[in-house]
Amino acid sequence: MKQYRDLNDIPDLDRLIEQAISLKKDPFAFKELGRNKTIGMLFFNSSLRTRLSTQKAAQNLGMEVIVMNLNSDGWKLEFEDGTIMDGDTAEHIREAAAVISQYVDIIALRAFPSLTNKEEDQKEMILNSFSTYASVPVVNMESATAHPLQALADAITITEFKNKPKPKVVLSWAPHPRALPHAVPNSFAKMMQLLDVDFLITNPEGYDLAPEIIGNTPVVRDQKAALADADFVYAKNWSSFTDYGKILLNDPSWMITLDKIRSAKFMHCLPVRRNVIVEDAVLNSDQSLVIQQANNRTWAAQSVIKSILEEQNA
Repeated sequence: MKQYRDLNDIPDLDRLIEQAISLKKDPFAFKELGRNKTIGMLFFNSSLRTRLSTQKAAQNLGMEVIVMNLNSDGWKLEFEDGTIMDGDTAEHIREAAAVISQYVDIIALRAFPSLTNKEEDQKEMILNSFSTYASVPVVNMESATAHPLQALADAITITEFKNKPKPKVVLSWAPHPRALPHAVPNSFAKMMQLLDVDFLITNPEGYDLAPEIIGNTPVVRDQKAALADADFVYAKNWSSFTDYGKILLNDPSWMITLDKIRSAKFMHCLPVRRNVIVEDAVLNSDQSLVIQQANNRTWAAQSVIKSILEEQNA
């Protein structure tokens, strides 16, 4: 694997998942692979699971880790070419990415969308600019439109806990007091379309994901009907895509309850707002896989980083 910006960078998904499960059993088996190599983890936005799991994954492989919060620790970056930099941006991405590449062997990057300008967010300016001007591989730790590390952890979790060859997996919109990005549902939907699962999406009118994300996946407006006979239910809020970044309604009846999911396993990327997204009874039950999902973030990241290091050493 040369980089991991999105799911289409995966050459063999089954192998990547199998490798992650194997690494979970023996985390330090490839400790020498990253010896004398460094990963630079650059954050434009806050993080808990992504930061800790990716750092642990790199350390399990013997790498040194540099973490930098660019909004507070670095110069404000300019991303547009031809700009007269007489404002508040002090450094251009062309120099910044080139210089950082001299200090590290892999750049891992996290940058959220604005949720105000759809066209700009869809361009993935920060992620694409680093990829263009860096001379080392780039790993996406969540960008404006994608969270491929989370999606890989989700695929690992479903692979481990499924009890039939082709389980039914439902992605359900759920209420939230804030407008949230599309990155997690986008990547989850794309990942499920790659797996051998019976996948559908349920969300209210006005909350359809981008057409290219939905593809041929059925979208069901009736949440109760969608959840019938589900094996896995993945709850996530996202703001409107058509009326970009807006909260059109916050209907509490879309909260996930035990009565709705019955015997299905429950999934969420965390953090989760209890009794808003999902009731306590679900999260406190044995049906909840949120802790196992979070644990799999390490093995997803380690599998990706290992594959990149092997490509570098080839």
